[in-house]
Amino acid sequence: MPGTLFTDLSFCSMLPDHGPYGLVRHGAIAADGGRIAWVGPEDELPTDYVGWRRAPQGGRLVTPGLIDCHTHVVFGGNRAREFEMRLEGASYEEIARVGGGIVSTVTATRAASEDTLLADALRRADALIAEGVTTLEVKSGYGLDMDTELRMLRVAHRIAEARPVTVKTTFLGAHAVPAEYGGRADAYLDEVCIPALRAAHAEGLVDAVDGFCEGIAFSPAQIARVFDAAAELGLPVKLHAEQLSDLGGAKLAAEHGAISADHLEYLGPDGIAAMAASGTVAVLLPGAFYTLRETQLPPVQALRDAGVPIALATDCNPGSSPLTSILLTMNMGATLFRLTPEEALAGVTRNAARALGLTDRGVIAPGMRADLAVWDVALPAELTYRIGFNPLHARIFGGEA
Repeated sequence: MPGTLFTDLSFCSMLPDHGPYGLVRHGAIAADGGRIAWVGPEDELPTDYVGWRRAPQGGRLVTPGLIDCHTHVVFGGNRAREFEMRLEGASYEEIARVGGGIVSTVTATRAASEDTLLADALRRADALIAEGVTTLEVKSGYGLDMDTELRMLRVAHRIAEARPVTVKTTFLGAHAVPAEYGGRADAYLDEVCIPALRAAHAEGLVDAVDGFCEGIAFSPAQIARVFDAAAELGLPVKLHAEQLSDLGGAKLAAEHGAISADHLEYLGPDGIAAMAASGTVAVLLPGAFYTLRETQLPPVQALRDAGVPIALATDCNPGSSPLTSILLTMNMGATLFRLTPEEALAGVTRNAARALGLTDRGVIAPGMRADLAVWDVALPAELTYRIGFNPLHARIFGGEA
């Protein structure tokens, strides 16, 4: 049977060098078998597609399905009290050093059943899906023991079984040093983190490996050990880097061929040069910048000048970014970091796909997955411009609405 022909629409292909947004007015998109078969101006439609089932879109704007390339949506409990503490003057580091922060979420996550974790994660995923997200990255990292890290990754896979969304899983065992290993980070890596990574890989639960390179977490030398283990397993790496200080994490990540380095507020010239040379994507996380009331801006212009691709993500997590809106993330990226609306949209489509190592989505072109978002807007800039408003009309996943 023939596929579906989406007509009466404008679309943003998001292909580079195709003009602003790759915008085509009065277009059509042919989808078959979950893939885009043809795309272009409707008056140039080849005769091969004329008889296909038509799905008119009422003149609406179509973009690639949105991609949230950095999330922690699987976790137990919440950290509303720590939110209060920050407002009362405590710093992120101070909260972490008195047993709060990531470690407090570890306690709640360890205590939660797989079904409870899934139910809570689905509520967060549903909020993202409702704003046009079709691909979602999910990290572990709130277990910090073998059983809970594996449980978190299994829950992440179950999100994709329960909802029409692609989930890419990232092992983040090197997220923090658990209380029982206080002062013994290397022992934790040897006895828990790296063995858990190997076990998760053996179970088919891991798409990539991440770590947190920071004074309150792991040193570059310790992260390098985790990356070496990932390389042995043939897994790509990424890194939380330069969020609170410049330890050279982004440079280390780039030297290991990382697909992304994330946060980057304190990124320096050496890290930028290394990322440009390796093709590592800069993933900016304005939700954490906003929540933590940071003042050190990531070096956006220097990243532009070096040709480093820039992605945006919610960083949805219980502590530093309790954010489940990809649209608000785009607005924050523009308002706080001075990205253009086109850069913001590229940051949650084309560049977000690249940050996950995915080459089959993020743009509207033949051969790509038919993951699309249909919007009740006249201009693509409206997606970044509005605050607290969701203009999504329909979400098309693998060619199916």
